[in-house]
Amino acid sequence: MKMRAFLYGLLLFLQSALVITGGAVRLTGSGLGCPTWPECTPGSYTPVPHQAEGQLHAWIEFGNRLLTFALVLSALVVLIHVLKTGRKDLRWLAAGQVLGILGQGVLGGITVLTDLHPLPVAGHLLLSITLIAAATSLYSRRELSAIKRNDLEPLTKRISLAHIAISFAVIVLGTLVTGSGPHAGDEKARRFGFDIRTIAWLHADLVIALLGLTAAFYILVRNDRELSRRIGIFTAIALAQGAIGYIQYFTGIPEILVAAHLLGATLVWIAAWRIRITVTRTLMMS
Repeated sequence: MKMRAFLYGLLLFLQSALVITGGAVRLTGSGLGCPTWPECTPGSYTPVPHQAEGQLHAWIEFGNRLLTFALVLSALVVLIHVLKTGRKDLRWLAAGQVLGILGQGVLGGITVLTDLHPLPVAGHLLLSITLIAAATSLYSRRELSAIKRNDLEPLTKRISLAHIAISFAVIVLGTLVTGSGPHAGDEKARRFGFDIRTIAWLHADLVIALLGLTAAFYILVRNDRELSRRIGIFTAIALAQGAIGYIQYFTGIPEILVAAHLLGATLVWIAAWRIRITVTRTLMMS
């Protein structure tokens, strides 16, 4: 059981780490440290001495690429374990991890070959968010089989669906803020062209709406110990994330706070998805 928890937890950790290391690539201006794909430089899959992009930028970008290989290995191990244990309810989740990571590699190549166009950069993050959700489901259900919950009111289910949908929309707007801001991964990279103040305000307004819905959600399910606990965790993380967002906005978007905000977005999403898992199924010992 401990090994199973380690394998599934490692996959979730690596999926989340890919978001953070991708942020490091962007924040250090290393997005084109390896200017070609799948090679790092023409004729070499690894950084070479004295390349024009500089060794630091090259190795930061190359390190992010190497993490993808670790992710593929981790996902394959989890898939083999799922097939070995006969857990039919986890097969598609595990197979989706392998396919999604391969898709990340292709999307990463498109990102490099289009000189960090903000659209594939945003798609890179949103695919990671999808894979993190699936990895969270795998981890939550690793020792358990799932049956539908029938003890929740229809209103609760509808609010839960709205909650996860708005959480996702917040992240999508966040990618538009990032794609319009100064941290492009390379000083010559294209931007979306949205007014950064306007898109940031829209992002903040949607966050406020999400927090309001979360408060109503908590009141509605306050007698459900598991749900109320998960909503409480989500609220604490979301409030901290909101505070970081406001501070970075009023301090000129410093890199360290952008990195913290990216980590916070990942944690917010995992917490939101765990709420959704709790609503959609009751976990019973298999």
